[in-house]
Amino acid sequence: MARGRGTVEPSDDLGIPWGMRVAAGWSWRLLAVFAVAAVVIYLVAVFEQIVVPLLVALLISALLTPTVIALAKRGWPRWLAIVVALVAFTAVVAALVVLIVWQVRAGLPQLERESVAAYDRARDILSDPPWNVSDKQFASWIASAGALAQKDSGVLIGGAVKVGSTVGHVLAGALIALFATIFMLIDGRGIWNWIVRLFPRAARSAVSAAGDSGWFTLTRFVRVQIVVAVVNAIGIGAVAFFLGLPLAVPIGVVVLFASFIPVIGAIVSGVIAVLIALVYAGPVQAIIMLAGVLLVHLLEAHVLQPLLVGGAVKVHPLAVVIGVAAGTGIAGVPGALFAVPLIATVNAMVTTIAAGKWRIQEIEPDEAPR
Repeated sequence: MARGRGTVEPSDDLGIPWGMRVAAGWSWRLLAVFAVAAVVIYLVAVFEQIVVPLLVALLISALLTPTVIALAKRGWPRWLAIVVALVAFTAVVAALVVLIVWQVRAGLPQLERESVAAYDRARDILSDPPWNVSDKQFASWIASAGALAQKDSGVLIGGAVKVGSTVGHVLAGALIALFATIFMLIDGRGIWNWIVRLFPRAARSAVSAAGDSGWFTLTRFVRVQIVVAVVNAIGIGAVAFFLGLPLAVPIGVVVLFASFIPVIGAIVSGVIAVLIALVYAGPVQAIIMLAGVLLVHLLEAHVLQPLLVGGAVKVHPLAVVIGVAAGTGIAGVPGALFAVPLIATVNAMVTTIAAGKWRIQEIEPDEAPR
């Protein structure tokens, strides 16, 4: 019944106003949703040594699946396309790691000399007026800064340490990720069909359509994020190289990997580049490095994000920032890495279900994977 000006809201037999009953209904539903989310987070934390490698395998599969499909359409046997894609991916990652190790080993003597020189310059500047800092005070500041950095970095690396606290855990996680990736590339559709059949028959069409939409969004996100990471790495690495900074190539590679954590990763890696320029080159070079980092981030924020990431993820930037921050607080580096793809995928799936535009179909046990 419509309620106009001056009318009294209806109430039940106990005299509870209509607005209170609506608020109570929403409240217990929200509490149920939060309870389910808390249980899911708890289970992920308990089984993180399995969940994290599976999520890594899911991202790698989303990256390699278009390549496998393209090679299969050219007449390649599917097994050969999968092997070629995996070998190429492994070779690229291994080459980047070897490049970092080689550059660090080659530049370590120069880095040690410049580190000592930078320490002496800072101590001499602070010992002169108007600072008049004694050597004892300077040493205590250095010790305090190291302790603070170690304390703050514990939040970021805590998740990584939990995932691989020992070499055995790292190897086990790598093997799980490898085998999961292989099986997802071989029979990903069959695995998803099996998951869909766990739902009630009336909900299978919606779940199947939501899965297709989520997978499409995930594959687009991974490919677009690689483009963004490469642009960030080339831009910041080039500025560091032209400034003559030590370890310019490793800086670019670190920016490349860090950029897979949207927003925060690129900012943190850019700050590291500016600090290296300040310590080993001087304030002028640090200002130039800062300008280069800001220019790259402006390019990402006003060109790459709206044109590429915005179309692939379709999530508001504020949600991205909050999701990355929440993921970092909950699970450290893995949480920051998986936060945005998880938000984007879930958003696509929920939007598909809410739209109600899926095709009514039943998934039979003998249906062949697509």
